[in-house]
Amino acid sequence: MNKKKQGPFAYKSKNSSKKSYKYNTTKLVLSVVFVTLFFSALGTAIGYHYLIKPQTADQAQLSNELETMELQYNLLNKKFAQTQKVLEDLEERDDNIYRSFFELQPISEDLRKAGFGGTNRYEKFEDLSYADLVTETSRNLDILSKQLVVQSKSLDEVLEAAKNKEKLFKHIPAIQPIANKELKRVASGYGMRLHPILKVGKMHWGLDFSAPIGTPIYATADATVDFAGSAGGYGNVVILKHGYGYETYYAHMSKINTRKGKSVKRGDVIGFVGNTGLSSGPHLHYEVHKDGEKVDPIAFLTDGISPDEFKVLYEKSQKMTVSLD
Repeated sequence: MNKKKQGPFAYKSKNSSKKSYKYNTTKLVLSVVFVTLFFSALGTAIGYHYLIKPQTADQAQLSNELETMELQYNLLNKKFAQTQKVLEDLEERDDNIYRSFFELQPISEDLRKAGFGGTNRYEKFEDLSYADLVTETSRNLDILSKQLVVQSKSLDEVLEAAKNKEKLFKHIPAIQPIANKELKRVASGYGMRLHPILKVGKMHWGLDFSAPIGTPIYATADATVDFAGSAGGYGNVVILKHGYGYETYYAHMSKINTRKGKSVKRGDVIGFVGNTGLSSGPHLHYEVHKDGEKVDPIAFLTDGISPDEFKVLYEKSQKMTVSLD
């Protein structure tokens, strides 16, 4: 007997329902697996491309070079800082010692580091990958270069001043005018003294060195002979003009050993001890003039003697109450 055709709402067998459910579940699982694999593959591709894609040989070399460059920049900046510290120490000594000693004005801080304000001269570096490093290094280099230029000019000034100072020292009276190693020949000093011939109190404008006739007399500094001859109470006298306002007088010579206009050096023999002019015995009367004023010669006997020896000289010059001329 033929089976009756079933309608859409006809009863289905139990086996038919199980088969349909199994088919739908399998299809859903496969779909989920497919989607999961798809996005996993996509993520892997993206990560590979952007995160873990192996660098080419050129890219690896460039990366290493950039790292090395950054390291070198940092080291360079540290060296700049060290060099600037050394230069700053030199600048301080320059202002407080060298320039001060040679009577030069210190260089202002504004002048040493001037010329870095106003327009941003490092704007051209702003688009670089390492803009901060490049800008800092360039700025340090500019400052250092400026400081070096200023310091170089300052040292040129100090050198010129040193040459002038050396010349000045050569022209300042500084040695004893006769040999006096034992410091026994100072007979009378600068100040009020009883004149040995006139028997009156009189200002004694120099130092008297007692010595035998014929004892050599030395120029106490580089000079030009301004006068060499006889001059009244001075007897035979030599006057040296040293420059810088200094003049020295050497009186009562027995013999003159130079002539007017001659250039002499410190230590040259310009005459010999005598007893000419208004003198009570063989000796050298020695004077120092500064800018036309007579000053105490004892203050200029500094070369070749110690502070203790200078004290002895000064005390001896003050003991004698009677001058020799």
